[in-house]
Amino acid sequence: MCYTADMNIVALDIGDRRIGIAVTDPFGSYAIPAETFFRTEDKAQDARKIAEFAKARGAELVVCGLPLLADGTEGEQARKNRAFAVRLEALGLKIVFEDERFTTREAQGDLRAAGVTSARDKKKKRVDSIAAAYILENYLAHCKRSDTVKEESNNYEEEENIVELTDDEGNTYRYEHLLTFEYKGEWYVALTPEAPAEEESEDEDGEGDEVAIYRIVGEEDNEQLETIEDEALLDEVFAEFCAQYEDFEDADEAESLEPDADDGE
Repeated sequence: MCYTADMNIVALDIGDRRIGIAVTDPFGSYAIPAETFFRTEDKAQDARKIAEFAKARGAELVVCGLPLLADGTEGEQARKNRAFAVRLEALGLKIVFEDERFTTREAQGDLRAAGVTSARDKKKKRVDSIAAAYILENYLAHCKRSDTVKEESNNYEEEENIVELTDDEGNTYRYEHLLTFEYKGEWYVALTPEAPAEEESEDEDGEGDEVAIYRIVGEEDNEQLETIEDEALLDEVFAEFCAQYEDFEDADEAESLEPDADDGE
């Protein structure tokens, strides 16, 4: 589960003695070290205190650090953290986990860089909350990268399916690629004009979508599209297209398509 920009999130660096806490800023853009909770012998009470803090912050998600071993597997501390997270879930909190390897070391480095070297207990308290902030920052970064990859993938797939053709007068037309297929030893491509976004859902007049079918000619590095002048052959090729198109699309959609009587520009 990944966050949305308007979500309040709390992150926990769970230890046997202390639990570092971090929160998101009001815009959900970055992590802020909050405070450190000192644990008691009562795990149920500890969970209630953390849940009270999270709910008071309006947290819709709690990110729990998971201290994986160097090889990526879970050890004893990871199992303890999962057990504590189960208690939080039972109190109505939504839980996700984030790899927390090296976050404490990074937090200690930040404190050293800031010149914090005295007051051992105070330093440890700050280390835990900063470590929680690192956990939260890592989680936010992973979600942002995931969203970016998905968006780029969707955009790529949409553009990859578009073919641009230019006629003798230099006019460019955009088509959606439907199918490249073989018929009687020759290769053909079926295209349909790219519809404007507002027209994509309009198909209430009962008419089928226009399909242009071209013969592919030339060498592999210099292929061109050739108009099929023979109407009888065009009918045969269109029938073959429908038969193959039905293999990976609904039959009703294939049957609704109509060959373009003038498939050359």
